[in-house]
Amino acid sequence: MPNNSEANIAAADALTLLLHNQHALGAAIEEITKWLSENGVGNVAANALSAKETLDTNAQALADVMNRLRQS
Repeated sequence: MPNNSEANIAAADALTLLLHNQHALGAAIEEITKWLSENGVGNVAANALSAKETLDTNAQALADVMNRLRQS
C-alpha cells in the first residue's frame, strides 16, 4: 500500500490531467465564443464566456489543491 506521500502525488497527478482538460475546454469555448460573436449570436456568446470564467476559477482552485498535495 502506498504511503500518504505517494498517494498525494498520485492524486496531484490525476488533478493535473483534469486541469489540462479544463484548459483545453476553455480554449475550445473561447473559439466558439469568438465565432458566435462574429455571427450575431451575442447572447449565446455571453453564456459561453460565463462558462469559460467558471472553468478559469475552478482551474485556479485545482492548481492550489495540487500544490498543497505535492507539499504534504
